[in-house]
This record gives sequence, C-alpha cells and structure tokens, in this order.
Amino acid sequence: MKKVLVITGGSRGIGAATARLGAASGYAVCVKYHHNEAAAMAVVEEITRVGGP
Repeated sequence: MKKVLVITGGSRGIGAATARLGAASGYAVCVKYHHNEAAAMAVVEEITRVGGP
C-alpha cells in the first residue's frame, strides 16, 4: 500500500516544511490550503521538481 500524507495548511511555514519532508521520505503528499493557492502550488511544484511521488 502506498504511503499518503495529508497536510492541512501546507502552503507555508511548518506545513510546507512537513510536506517537503514527507515527500522526501517517500510519501505521496496532499497539500491543503485555505487562502494562498499560489503558495500551495509552489510547494507542490517544488516537490514535483525534485522527484517527489
């Protein structure tokens, strides 16, 4: 079974750092955000760029 990590508030700060760390550890990461879609997409793009699942 694939490991999945859901991060609420993953667009910046501790949430973004947790999303990056989870992806680096092999988790498929779901980044949720409340207001800042651009910041959330930047985190997703960074994870994708470095080869995250």
